[in-house]
Amino acid sequence: MNATLRQYESADLPALYEIDKACYETGIAYSRHELRWYLEQEGVDCVVAEFGGQVIGFILSHRDRAHSHIITIDVLEAWRRKGTGTALLEEIERRLAASGARVVELETATTNKAGVAFWQKHGYRTVGLLKGYYLGRLDAYSMRKTLPDGPLDHSTHPGESN
Repeated sequence: MNATLRQYESADLPALYEIDKACYETGIAYSRHELRWYLEQEGVDCVVAEFGGQVIGFILSHRDRAHSHIITIDVLEAWRRKGTGTALLEEIERRLAASGARVVELETATTNKAGVAFWQKHGYRTVGLLKGYYLGRLDAYSMRKTLPDGPLDHSTHPGESN
């Protein structure tokens, strides 16, 4: 089963908010207000994954010239390990590279073993440790990937998961 990827629309906000709450604990998950604020910022891009008309995941990034940041990637548990996250990441990286970004940075909890493995699998490397980054008590890795110059050519096609 392949998810379809598409650009975020304002009507998606309630679904994105619910997915973020399902993916992260209280205090780490974004409030509806925070999520809306991010989505309204200049340089922000959001790709939504859906299946059968239901939003099943999304990725949110911000770009400022050649540097970019993945704010969050959220996939409903039932859709994890089925290529949805990879498809979202590849699409946002393609968009970032096409817009001139050369470096992508992100943070992930040191206790999130599956998340760390996901990022490493996709070429992200740990560049630092952020003590108490989440809730003042959970450490995070600062991770980075350098994007190649020119368009990215991933093994999957936009809109398809592997």
